[in-house]
Order: sequence, then structure tokens, then C-alpha cells
Amino acid sequence: MGQHQIDKLDVQILRMIAENARVPFLEVARACDVSGAAIHQRIQKLVNLGILKGSQYLIDPEKIGYETCAYIGLYLKDPEQFDEVTEALRKIPEVVECHFTTGGYDMFIKIYARNNHHLLSIIHDKLQPLGLARSETIISFHEAIKRQMPIMDIESDENESVD
Repeated sequence: MGQHQIDKLDVQILRMIAENARVPFLEVARACDVSGAAIHQRIQKLVNLGILKGSQYLIDPEKIGYETCAYIGLYLKDPEQFDEVTEALRKIPEVVECHFTTGGYDMFIKIYARNNHHLLSIIHDKLQPLGLARSETIISFHEAIKRQMPIMDIESDENESVD
């Protein structure tokens, strides 16, 4: 992973937009005591460095009928099939995250389903044909914490690099 130099102003900007991605640049500029153009340039720099990865509206899955959130550990019959399985998972719209992990699982995914019956059909009809030896499913009852990565104490040493 590359290392990127960020300074106190970058940290201030990151904190403000992490709290509210829709905050106007001029409001950020006033809070940081710099020009709107300076904020725009800093945001662009943070995007170009890959520190900021876009902005988006987040859909609440439950509000549109996806009431079951599940995490599934996948065990592949042939672990050399990571790339093929990953591509197949991309084509399953209910799969919203996929991670290669350490530990017992080859892969770990997060999916949303309308209900438990829909979850079962996803596992049976869409996941099992991918060449799974087996899977382990954990259903989430409630998301207790969800937040941005906190921007903590980076400004204490401006010479320090941040991943």
C-alpha cells in the first residue's frame, strides 16, 4: 500500500466531510479558514491519492424490502478458483461485499435478502453452483454500529505518513 502525506488541513477536511459528505465546500472553507478554491483543490488531491473514494447516497436495504442481512463464510472446493468465483459473485446483485480472509474461510461475503426464504434460495441457487465445498451463514439481527473510518490524531505529527 502506498503512503500519502496529509497535513492538518487535509485532516480537518476529512473530518468534516466524513461527518457529512454533502457539506458545501464553502462551509468547509470557512471552518478551515481558507478559500473555497483551496478546499476544492484539496478534495481533488485526496480523490487522486485514493484517500477519498467518491460520494454516494446510501440506500437502506430494509426500507426497500431487503429485511435479511447475512454474512457468509465460503469454503471453496478449489481455492485456486478465487478469481472465477469473485467474478461470479459480482453478478449476484444481493452480494454487496466480498473479502478474501485469513482463518478458516476462503472468502467472506455480505448479502441482503428479502427474507429467510429468499436467503435460502440465494445460497442454494446462486452460491452453491460456484464450486463451494460448504458455507457458514450468520444472520445479522441489527446493525449496532456503522461509521466512517475515524480520523484520529494524524495531525499530531505532520511528518508522519498515512496509508
